[in-house]
Amino acid sequence: MRRLIFSLCISFSIISCNSQNNIEIIQDIEFARTNETKLLLDIYLPKTVKNPNLVVWVHGGAWVGGDKKDPPMVFVENGYALASVNYRLATKAQFPAQAHDIKAAIRFLRAKASTYGYNADKIVLAGSSAGGHLVALIGTTNNHTVLEGTVGEYLNESSSVQGILDFYGPTNFMTILHQSTPHGMNVRVPALKKLLGDLPENKPELAKLASPVFHVDKSDPPLLIMHGNKDPQVPINQSHELENEYKKMNLDVHFKVIYEGAHGGPEFETQENYDLVFKFLDNIFKK
Repeated sequence: MRRLIFSLCISFSIISCNSQNNIEIIQDIEFARTNETKLLLDIYLPKTVKNPNLVVWVHGGAWVGGDKKDPPMVFVENGYALASVNYRLATKAQFPAQAHDIKAAIRFLRAKASTYGYNADKIVLAGSSAGGHLVALIGTTNNHTVLEGTVGEYLNESSSVQGILDFYGPTNFMTILHQSTPHGMNVRVPALKKLLGDLPENKPELAKLASPVFHVDKSDPPLLIMHGNKDPQVPINQSHELENEYKKMNLDVHFKVIYEGAHGGPEFETQENYDLVFKFLDNIFKK
């Protein structure tokens, strides 16, 4: 049975956590710099696993907040290396800066795999809310020239990923506002204006570029979606749209509706849901 453990040790250097957690942490690694802005990530390694497979976590926060700290340690407790990535927020840089930064982080993590001691032959992206949007976008735009960008030093490394874990992320900026509750509109309208520079209807080409549903093709990696049917912030139809695009292409997709689930919360943190997540990861890394 998978262990449902959420734990974290904080340091600004390599440390060993207590014997129960058995995690080594490397914090505030600079993976790129843009206009003197340092882009940082943290790496968490299970000390009991040699050369563990890598999951990359992208935080949420409506593209205007959030931070790499406090990612879900359950991945590390179950034997995976975890990299938690910061990216330029929309308060500092408009889209596609966020995509450029995350792809730069993936290239860096591939280049530094032997340095830090994990296996980056295959990488799975995971994220929630705005992070869910970004991992779905990055995962469905492998080798996309415009979104690849030129951030970072390791431009010859691949930024492609082999799996996507999308927890209640937006997927279609052309429909999200029409689907939203009044509460959702209060959150999404100002956030999208900051991310895109205006409402999606006034910048349709940029909005489509930022929307995963418009990028799905037959080359896209396996996708697992979890979304609460009572989410007041991101309409569940956003996830249905992405699922439908995957199904049109006969791609590997699984959508778990979290009944009575809102925008995250304890309904997501069940043994059944974790078993589903780790089965998904095992299927990718054991191929």
